Amino acid sequence: MAYEGLNLVPLGTTTGLLSVQEIKDAKGQPFHEFASIQPVPASYKWNETGLCGYLVTEKVQNLRLINRIILCVFAFLCLLLGLTAQPAQNVSGLTGAQDQTAHRGLSLLMNGDPDAAIAVFKQLEKEAPDSPVGFLLDADATWWKIYYLSANLIDPDVFDVVYMQSTPFDPHFEELVQETIRKAQAMVANHQDLPHAYLNEGMAYALEARFQGLHDRDLPTARAGKKMRTLLMKAVRMNPNLTDAYLGLGIYNYFVDTLPTIIKMLRFLIALPGGDRVLGLQQLRTAATKGDFTRPEAQFYLAKDYTRRNEMQLAKALALFEQLGKEYPKNQLWVLLQGSVQIRLGHNQEGETLYRKALAGTAENRSVADQSIHRQTIKALARTHPNEKFQ
Repeated sequence: MAYEGLNLVPLGTTTGLLSVQEIKDAKGQPFHEFASIQPVPASYKWNETGLCGYLVTEKVQNLRLINRIILCVFAFLCLLLGLTAQPAQNVSGLTGAQDQTAHRGLSLLMNGDPDAAIAVFKQLEKEAPDSPVGFLLDADATWWKIYYLSANLIDPDVFDVVYMQSTPFDPHFEELVQETIRKAQAMVANHQDLPHAYLNEGMAYALEARFQGLHDRDLPTARAGKKMRTLLMKAVRMNPNLTDAYLGLGIYNYFVDTLPTIIKMLRFLIALPGGDRVLGLQQLRTAATKGDFTRPEAQFYLAKDYTRRNEMQLAKALALFEQLGKEYPKNQLWVLLQGSVQIRLGHNQEGETLYRKALAGTAENRSVADQSIHRQTIKALARTHPNEKFQ
């Protein structure tokens, strides 16, 4: 069979070559949806692969024009849908490689090296300057430097006892939080990935609340927490799979429902929405098991909550700190906290062994984290050995 209207000539002439693949049967007759058919001379042969070579002398220009039109329409659709040859993007404008960079920085952070993590996040800020993610993670790492330098690291149930009212890192932290908020709000203004825009802005306010709470400033903490709650709830309404949001929501629900009378006063002053202790713990467990960027921090906060007097689920807290220690073995904070929980469980020998392990592991004092953990481990050991000298 041949294409009606086409002048097909045997192979070996000097015109253009067109190959057509048989659809039904390589040994049968050729078929094409665009043409009726007529007999083909015996000189036309099918090869063993089911392909038949034809030389086309007429109407080939029309076929080429149709092909060009199809290619142009396809290219336009690719451009319209953002399918052009650019790297596939992850949340908030990050490519897959940039997402891996973010997780590498988080691993360094949870391993007790915030300065190395910050260097990675600075790289991410340069690679994705319009995304709030790099700035958010940079702020998170800076918060940890503030925490190591000023907070009570020994007692896991303590959240807001600090040894200094400010640190040298505070101004830069505030700058990073505000930059994250600006980047996220720009995404909202451009209608770009709204669920993640609200998530990142909400997480920036979560860091601000953690910062103010660390310094025991109740009213600024409550105001930041209220903004955080509004944004994160908006994010999860749009995309319930944004499990990172449940870190902030879980902390909010738990603390608003369990903190003392001052919270009731703040609720009246700034119309602070109520919390729910049970829901808060559930949300923290969700973030601790299914979170993306927030999973280890959710484990940290959940473990601390389990050590509080209204919970006293010390075995669960110990298991979480042990899990963090296995995943991030270079951070002696997890060892220190394991020791504190063991002592609360009445396992004094096990607790002291862990304290001494943390002391030895931070002896070189290379980072802000190591220096702070080393100092506070000495304080922990001095509680039971007041006359012993530790270095």
